[in-house]
Amino acid sequence: QVQLVESEGGLVQAGGSLRLSCAASGRAFRSYDMGWFRQAPGKEREFVAAINWGASITYYAESVKGRFTISRDNAEKTVYLQLSSLKFADRAVYYCGAGLDVTNRARSGEYGYWGQGTQVTVSS
Repeated sequence: QVQLVESEGGLVQAGGSLRLSCAASGRAFRSYDMGWFRQAPGKEREFVAAINWGASITYYAESVKGRFTISRDNAEKTVYLQLSSLKFADRAVYYCGAGLDVTNRARSGEYGYWGQGTQVTVSS
């Protein structure tokens, strides 16, 4: 099992940056593929970025490609999401998820464990 805890989000001006982290507990973190999703008010949860267990493959939603960067530190059992050039449309609750042998990284159902979510607010 894996327990996930996201760092506190925040309020950022459009064009600004923010780094989110997701700390995991449990012995098998390095075996899990990790993903970040987000959910804006009135919308469904959507995929943002994913990274495989070995950190050799990253995958991004088109809407964030070139602006967001996902990374992980298996020794620290932490996955990160660097958000840059933030837009008003990026405001949402961000969730990290963990899954084993994820095949469709953009599908939330592939991730069996989730953090509690953290709010990112972008002011225009």
